[in-house]
Amino acid sequence: MKIRPVWVLVHRYTGLAMTIFLVVVGLTGSLLAFYKELDGAFNPHLYVSATGRTPLPFDALIDNANEYIEPQASVQSLWMSASAVQFSVSPLQNELTGQSFDLNYDQLILDPYTGLELGRRRWGAISEGMTNLLPFLYKLHFNLALDEVGMWILGITALIWTIDCFVGFYLTLPAKVFVAPNSTSTASSFWQRWGRAWLIKWRGSSVRINYDLHRAGGLWLWLALLVFAWSSVYMNLGDTVYQKVMQSVSDYHQPWTEIEDLPEPLVHPAIDLREAYRLGNQALSRAAAEHGFQIEVPVALWLNPAKGFYVYCVRSSLDIQDHEGQTRVVIDANSGQQKMLLLPSGQYNGNTITSWLMALHMANVFGLPYRLFVCFLGLVIVMLSVTGVVIWSKKRR
Repeated sequence: MKIRPVWVLVHRYTGLAMTIFLVVVGLTGSLLAFYKELDGAFNPHLYVSATGRTPLPFDALIDNANEYIEPQASVQSLWMSASAVQFSVSPLQNELTGQSFDLNYDQLILDPYTGLELGRRRWGAISEGMTNLLPFLYKLHFNLALDEVGMWILGITALIWTIDCFVGFYLTLPAKVFVAPNSTSTASSFWQRWGRAWLIKWRGSSVRINYDLHRAGGLWLWLALLVFAWSSVYMNLGDTVYQKVMQSVSDYHQPWTEIEDLPEPLVHPAIDLREAYRLGNQALSRAAAEHGFQIEVPVALWLNPAKGFYVYCVRSSLDIQDHEGQTRVVIDANSGQQKMLLLPSGQYNGNTITSWLMALHMANVFGLPYRLFVCFLGLVIVMLSVTGVVIWSKKRR
């Protein structure tokens, strides 16, 4: 059997298998390029204007959050932006029954400048209405709103998509043309024949236009599609496939792959969130002096119960993203010792590549023009999926 027809079948049927998932992530991703603007439009009460003010330090905000939550709950993490600080809240266990207390929310939102409560919601629960529309779309985009099962489904889809990017590219290359020895005709050059694959014959039939859109659209945006496919593997299979591949070709390190799980999740760490902030801040201040970078603003602090550590994250002069940041230090949640320092660029080449992949995927680089491009790319992904189904349908008939 010839090789090319085999790859045609691979491309056709993997594309069909991925269609519904790529349509979902394409449409949701197109909207998520403007997540904060859209969420702010639907929930203006959950956001404030910075207007040149300086946000409160993390320890003060943590104190405020602890005053607002019930005694049966605990703060697990906080994420800071210029317009809101979001706390993840989890219920504690009843010591008598061993069951977790009931909470009707898992996200508390405070004003970062005054520490006053802006609102609370069960993040991503679409049953709460428009207040959770954008969080629900985020969950749909990330894991089909199916938690771990959805992560695996989209992770496998992303891996197939990554491989199919190369298969699709190969299929756009012109096949060899045989010219009889006595023929007066001459074969076109490789570049002349491949050049047709980049064009759309707008005056052709609907079948031809559909085919050209599928082939040329995939070619013109091939690199961007590959970036989004492989970065999706990182987001959903980061501790398995992505880790193995990146560690085989680069120097790549992450705490969730290099620090072993505890025998049981850490429910009551010896160090609380407030102390973890103090230790993390000290550790990053030392790192900044040692490595010669500047800390700009704190971004996040969270507990990983399964592995027993806190991650303190800031934006620094080494960050690639337009907003937020990925300059991180990992602190043991019991001993307070520093376990890892991870810089977004210049430390490990695999981590630098990953920082770029995430900044590109999250539309958090190159300003508004790139965000518009990501919005457009999401629609292109939908178009490529739909035109692929149409091609299959025509051939099947």
